[in-house]
Amino acid sequence: MINIGIIGAGTVGSSVIKILKQNKDIIQARAGKSLIIKTAVVKNINKKRDFEDVIITDDVDKVLNDKDIDIVVELMGGVDDAFEVVKKALKNGKAVITANKAMLAYHRYELQDIAGKLAFEYEAAVAGGIPIITALRDGLTANHILSIKGIMNGTTNYMLDAMINDGINYKDILKKAQDLGYAEADPSFDVGGTDAAHKLLILASIAYGIDAKPEDILIEGIENIALEDIKFAKEFDYTIKLLAIANKVENKVELRVHPVLISNKKMIAKIDGVMNGISVVGDKVGETLYYGAGAGGDATASAVIANIVDIARQGKASPMLGFDKPLEQNLKLVKKGDIRTKYYIRFCVANQTGVLNSISEILSKKGISIETMLQNQKDKNRANLSLSIYECCEKDINEALDKIRELEFVDENISKIRIEV
Repeated sequence: MINIGIIGAGTVGSSVIKILKQNKDIIQARAGKSLIIKTAVVKNINKKRDFEDVIITDDVDKVLNDKDIDIVVELMGGVDDAFEVVKKALKNGKAVITANKAMLAYHRYELQDIAGKLAFEYEAAVAGGIPIITALRDGLTANHILSIKGIMNGTTNYMLDAMINDGINYKDILKKAQDLGYAEADPSFDVGGTDAAHKLLILASIAYGIDAKPEDILIEGIENIALEDIKFAKEFDYTIKLLAIANKVENKVELRVHPVLISNKKMIAKIDGVMNGISVVGDKVGETLYYGAGAGGDATASAVIANIVDIARQGKASPMLGFDKPLEQNLKLVKKGDIRTKYYIRFCVANQTGVLNSISEILSKKGISIETMLQNQKDKNRANLSLSIYECCEKDINEALDKIRELEFVDENISKIRIEV
């Protein structure tokens, strides 16, 4: 028998308890043992909950110090408090399962050291019900991972799809997403790209042994995507997605999260709504694609329970990031300014002669070349000028745009979206 303590019995925690009850026979047959939720820690002890035979408490130590509890499932969220709770659980000799991507984005290597040979699992921390951690850590162990490209936030994917397919502007679709429960009252972690960045950092550690923090990588959100950008995308058979990207080139790895223009022919471009999808390219297996529900109580609980079953079967586990030592000690993180990619740039400019020539001259001085151009009349005196730019360096395009903003006939608000080929 395996006794489990859940810290944080909200949406996901409640689903874990419910599914373990509803699918008890098949889960325990696969685990080979009885799985018992002994104690659940909640914020509001007075709230009515349908947890039969589960001890309800608001004291986390009732789980951490209970010698009969074998597995602690951390679902409380946050970074620092959750880190202290998980540390104590591990130091008390308990296996740990977490869905806490933010905590892992900052503390995954420390927790691996503390855990040692104790089981520490976190499948639910990335892409909800998609078993991407298992696939990357176990299924693709024979491969050098060349790239990871993922839609890892269903909220932004839903919003961008609505903007593209229904012509809804950003402000209106954000409100609709909040009304539907897809976006939080404070949506900044989702729409700003931070949520996806936390997940990318976890995957990059497994793939490359890179110990980077969110502040170290390029992160941009979808807040500035406008319907004018959608028009350009459709004109050239692109769609717009918020992608989390890891690319390995020789002994360097670039990590970035931002909106991209991506060809409609790409498999990942076809992932719509609130779904998640992750493409992983290995040097031996080629491209593999993982698709499914990236959030929601039942989908995330499914991943948590899969980890519970793994621990029940195996007891102690291999290191949580899949290796005892860094995979390739010479791998270095590419600096934000040194990232190279193609770009789409949109300017709102005065409708007068010489505008394109002046912009082209500034770009040319930085060695930046224009690939395509599209101009649409905005009103009597202004026009939207949209350019696609051949591959160049991030710091060069940023310096060029700073110069262009100084031109009297160019509005300061310039849109920049990277093009993923």
